[in-house]
Amino acid sequence: MSGLIALFDDVAAIAKVAASSVDDVIGQASKASAKAAGAVIDDAAVTPKYVSGFKADRELPIIWRITKGSLRNKLLFLLPAGLALSAFAPWAIAPLLMLGGAYLCFEGAEKVAHVMGWSEGHEDHPGKDQIVSDPAALEEEKAQGAIKTDFILSAEIMTISLAAIPESNFWMEAATLATVAVMITVAVYGSVALIVKMDDVGLAMANEGRLSPTRAFGRGLVRSMPEFLRLLTVVGTAAMLWVGGSIIVHGLKEVGFAAPENMIHSVAYAAGHAVPDAWSGFIEWLTKAGIDGVLGLLLGLMLIPLGEKVVTPIWRSIFAGKA
Repeated sequence: MSGLIALFDDVAAIAKVAASSVDDVIGQASKASAKAAGAVIDDAAVTPKYVSGFKADRELPIIWRITKGSLRNKLLFLLPAGLALSAFAPWAIAPLLMLGGAYLCFEGAEKVAHVMGWSEGHEDHPGKDQIVSDPAALEEEKAQGAIKTDFILSAEIMTISLAAIPESNFWMEAATLATVAVMITVAVYGSVALIVKMDDVGLAMANEGRLSPTRAFGRGLVRSMPEFLRLLTVVGTAAMLWVGGSIIVHGLKEVGFAAPENMIHSVAYAAGHAVPDAWSGFIEWLTKAGIDGVLGLLLGLMLIPLGEKVVTPIWRSIFAGKA
């Protein structure tokens, strides 16, 4: 009997360790996901355009297909690559992170330049006016395009997450990155599904609602969705510039050039302590985020000629005609 009790004690101890490990994984994954906010918001802002123009009954199947492609990108390709980097070339994480940060700055600045009329952005490419008459072929093309775009954003998300994970053993890093991959994919594409179906919900409420307030709310929902999508795009662009700029500044410190980060910290600290204590933390964060965003925008604008004239044509030539 005493042996059985001892066995139960051992099982209970193992269960406690396992529960603690799960809590650690979820906690680390949540923190790492927060670090990748800019890329996540932009992912959610970009994806709805891939189902624009399709029949309502095809929207969710397309999103589900993109979701599976996103999980495949993260779990089958990017997760092993990230773990290999962490194990065999940890020195490469900071440069790769800065490269990803530069990409975020470029993408954000390109959106700003396009709005200002300084750049045609991704709209300037051969075949942009091509009309695809076969709905199945168009669906295939849109889904594959979304999955390719997702791969770039997912690579940035996973790299940011990897850098944010505290140093630990191989299995903890693997579990945390896998959890990040699933959490972010579900959050992004679950949100996208809600967004693209929201106008259908509003239309149903407007046409079939029994009460006048219900019908009025449905009409308001339909009218507000275009503005909401525009707002989401603005927020996503701002987040990309902020996160991209902060990655570059922090990366410079990692490679031995700490002056920019120290200067930004000093300015943000001074701004935070120039207001009442209740607002101090928020103003300090806002100042730092604003400076990082401006630096991200300036860097992105400088990268636009390189991105549009060199990198983008090479990328399109590699993937042209591929399913």
